[in-house]
Amino acid sequence: MELSAYTKRAIWGGVFSLLFILTGSILLGNLSGYEAKVLIQNSLAGLNTLCNTIVLASATILALLLTLLGLSAESKSKLKEDHYNHVLQIAKFDTVVFVVSLLSFLLFNLPVTESDNVPANWFSTLYYIAMSISALISASLIVVVLMLYNTVVNIIKIVGLGVKDHPLAISGEEKEKLEEN
Repeated sequence: MELSAYTKRAIWGGVFSLLFILTGSILLGNLSGYEAKVLIQNSLAGLNTLCNTIVLASATILALLLTLLGLSAESKSKLKEDHYNHVLQIAKFDTVVFVVSLLSFLLFNLPVTESDNVPANWFSTLYYIAMSISALISASLIVVVLMLYNTVVNIIKIVGLGVKDHPLAISGEEKEKLEEN
């Protein structure tokens, strides 16, 4: 599936936010196993809350996409196939974010810090993995929100403001050709 300019721009926004979030983790420097274990213990509640929030947000976005499709279908302005492909891209990406966030939530609930079988030097690696996962799912949700924002702006312009020469709106000539077929 071809990515639209809107989707590429949203992905760049997500990449920028991912780099910004990861920079914070890198600035902590090299952690010893004990320091990382303490940081993991202190951050697990926050990581679980983050995953819960992203799961709820992505599920809500999927439900709202149905409303968006209803509005798109019932509007007087007809929309091109590109609009529906963009909504499909949002739905696919949002579903991936939902699944990864839910799996991360389950992963972060494993009692790793309570286990005596985990060597102390592994905790720094586990800490960076946990921070990378949280940064990745946070940046992914930012991509979904930016994609959704672009779609909402287009709908407002086409349906609400009646812009006729929008790239996603079917023009009068195109509408006549569709009716003839």
